[in-house]
Amino acid sequence: MATDSLIDRAKQWARTIKSDVVALWIAARDHRVPWYAKAAAGAVAAYALSPIDLVPDFVPMLGYLDDLLIVPLGILLAIKLVPADLMMEFRAEAVAREGRPVSKVAAAAIITLWLLAAAFLIWLFWPTSSG
Repeated sequence: MATDSLIDRAKQWARTIKSDVVALWIAARDHRVPWYAKAAAGAVAAYALSPIDLVPDFVPMLGYLDDLLIVPLGILLAIKLVPADLMMEFRAEAVAREGRPVSKVAAAAIITLWLLAAAFLIWLFWPTSSG
């Protein structure tokens, strides 16, 4: 069916985008990449991996604009800035990293930071009786 093919192509595109984001993160940390390409690659990777969107997803019609347009265009720009031979190397490394286990310590640290931030905000804005 044509629908199955479209879904398969969308899944493959999503895997490619994810792999390219990891490759750009690697590029941003490599000393052989020019500074302007590092800046672009780091910014795009950080934005793509960040849970915070420029336009929140709940905003009608514009909410997914960054996911569907801004992130892919940023990835394309950053890839163009990274030398092609290095980008091939970074893509291969990103694919190799796909099979690695996820760090539970890092996940716990991030969850702890979010919980501490939430507790601080609750403490900061909790109404107190004065007087």
